[in-house]
Amino acid sequence: MQDELRDHLITKEPYYQPVGDEVELYEAAYSVRLPMMLKGPTGSGKTRFVEYMAWRLGKPLITVACNEDMTASDLVGRFLLDAEGTRWQDGPLTLAARHGAICYLDEVVEARQDTTVVIHPLTDNRRVLPLEKKGELVEAHPDFQVVISYNPGYQSLMKDLKQSTKQRFGALDFDYPDHDTEARIVAHEGGVSEELAGNLVSVAERARNLKGHGLDEGISTRMLVYAASLIAKGVQPLGACRMALVRPITDDPDMRDALDSAVTTFF
Repeated sequence: MQDELRDHLITKEPYYQPVGDEVELYEAAYSVRLPMMLKGPTGSGKTRFVEYMAWRLGKPLITVACNEDMTASDLVGRFLLDAEGTRWQDGPLTLAARHGAICYLDEVVEARQDTTVVIHPLTDNRRVLPLEKKGELVEAHPDFQVVISYNPGYQSLMKDLKQSTKQRFGALDFDYPDHDTEARIVAHEGGVSEELAGNLVSVAERARNLKGHGLDEGISTRMLVYAASLIAKGVQPLGACRMALVRPITDDPDMRDALDSAVTTFF
């Protein structure tokens, strides 16, 4: 293991509950170094899945939280000034490509399109990264892989991946698990009983049915874990649900009343 990547190696198994054949499919994709695209709603386990697979494969993981201010230099690197003069600093994408890590670009569509195109040469048969400012062509390490994620429900014509980018990736769809599986996840991560976790999931299912009918997004598994963690610390379930589930997703008084009523039904 290169010294540069030791801090990016996941040494403790992340908790992940498979909901289908996604683990086997990803392992097959990694065996041929197929770039992967994870698509699904916020808080549905995409990032945890990547962490779990990096641990399972024994590969370091470099995660980049993409945003609209991110430039190509933020990904590939730049020259810096220090006491000894000018030196080159690899960006996270270059570091992963040079030394053989999985590079995970989270919510990739938040980045500008002129930034994301820098991954193109790494996601086809060339597997190279041109560093134009440095005059260097980095050949990707055999262990290198690119993984991107995004939430299709938030995308618009103005904020979506180009087809020329999408067609370079294999894709896995993520969604919220079935009731029992999600309850096990919430119970494990939140430190509560499966019965209580099941009630939280029932509240979330009510809210998800309202997506597109007053809610832009339903209650995620991540939010359920937050509520469960509060309850495990002694917060009353009604208060925990209002704070962690209802208030964050809507400001509409009528919608809040409807969700509060759903919480009251189960607690």
